[in-house]
Amino acid sequence: MASDGWDDADFRDRVQTALDAFVDEQAATLAPLGPDADRLVRAAHAAVSGGKRFRAAFCYWGHRAVHPSPDDEEALIRACASLELLHASALVHDDFMDASDTRRGRPATHREFEAEHRDAGWRGDPEQYGAAAAILLGDLLLSWSDELLRRCGLPITEVAPALEVFDRCRSEVIAGQFLDVSVQARGRADVEAAMTVLRYKSAKYSIERPLHIGAALAGAPESTMAELSRFGLPLGEAFQLRDDLLGVFGDPDTTGKPAGDDLIEGKRTVLVALALDAAAPADAARLDAALGTQLSPDEVEELRAIIDGSGAHAQVEAVIGELAAHAVAALDQAPIDERARRVLRDLASAATQRVV
Repeated sequence: MASDGWDDADFRDRVQTALDAFVDEQAATLAPLGPDADRLVRAAHAAVSGGKRFRAAFCYWGHRAVHPSPDDEEALIRACASLELLHASALVHDDFMDASDTRRGRPATHREFEAEHRDAGWRGDPEQYGAAAAILLGDLLLSWSDELLRRCGLPITEVAPALEVFDRCRSEVIAGQFLDVSVQARGRADVEAAMTVLRYKSAKYSIERPLHIGAALAGAPESTMAELSRFGLPLGEAFQLRDDLLGVFGDPDTTGKPAGDDLIEGKRTVLVALALDAAAPADAARLDAALGTQLSPDEVEELRAIIDGSGAHAQVEAVIGELAAHAVAALDQAPIDERARRVLRDLASAATQRVV
C-alpha cells in the first residue's frame, strides 16, 4: 500500500486485467487465421504479463495531478495500459537486438520461437524464424498500443491531445534505440553520447512522456506540461542510471538476467563511459576489449572491480541521488493536486531505489 491509501498492487492488477482483456479481444479478431496466429497472441499475453507498471502509474498520476477525480476510472486505466503495450514492444525488440537469452527469468521471445522451430524440426534456420517472430510480435504490440489509447473509452476530444504526445514518445524511443545500436556498432561512446542515448531510449518514455500523456488526457495546458517535465525528465534519467547499475551489479536471482548482462551485451552506458575515462590505462583497455564478449563469472567480477575501482559506480550512485533530489524539488514547486504530489514523490523513490 502506497501513501494516501493508494494501493499500487491493486493498480497493477487493474492494468493487467485491462491488458489481458484487450489481448483477448484481439485474439478473437485473429482467430480465423488459425493456430499460428494463436501462438503469436499467446506470446503477446506473455510479453504483457508482470512488471512494475511504472509507466502506467506515472500516466495515471499525471492525469490525477491535473484532474484529481477522473470522470471514467476504467477508461483511464485502459489509457494508462497502452503505455505498457509500448513498453512490451520495446522489450521484445530490444531483447532481439541485444541477443538477450532471457527476460524476467524466462526465454526471450526470439529464443522461445527459435526453440519451437527447432523442436518441431521445421525447414530453414531456427534463429531466423525466432528473429522474424520477435520483430512481428514487437510490431504488433506497438500497433496495439496506439489502438488501445484511441479506443480507451474517453471522448476523442480528450484523447486527441494525448495521441499527439504518444506519437512523439514512440518516435523518440525508436530513434533513441537506433542511437543505442549505432553507439554499440562504433564501439565507443563518451559520457555525453551515452547520456543522449539514455535520455531518448529510456528516460523520456519511462516517466516524462507518461506524465505528459496522463496530463494531456486531463486537458493540461503547456505550462503544466513544462512543470511535469522539470520533475519527469531528471527522474527518468535517474531511473535509467539505476537500471544501468543493475545491468552490471544486479543480483540475477532478482533481476532475471545473467550476472553482468550489460557487460556481456557490450552496452556503452554512462557507467561504462565514466569507468573508461577514469580507470588506469591498462584497466580501461581490459574493460573496453571485454565488452560484448562471452564472460565467465570470474571475468564479470574482474570487470566489476575495474568499474568500482575507477570510481564510476560511486559517481553514478551520486548522480542518481542528485537527479532524484532535483526532480522532487521541482515536484514540490509544481501547481498540482496535493495527493498526486505525495504519490508521485513515493513513485520517484520506488523508481530510483529499486533492486530490480
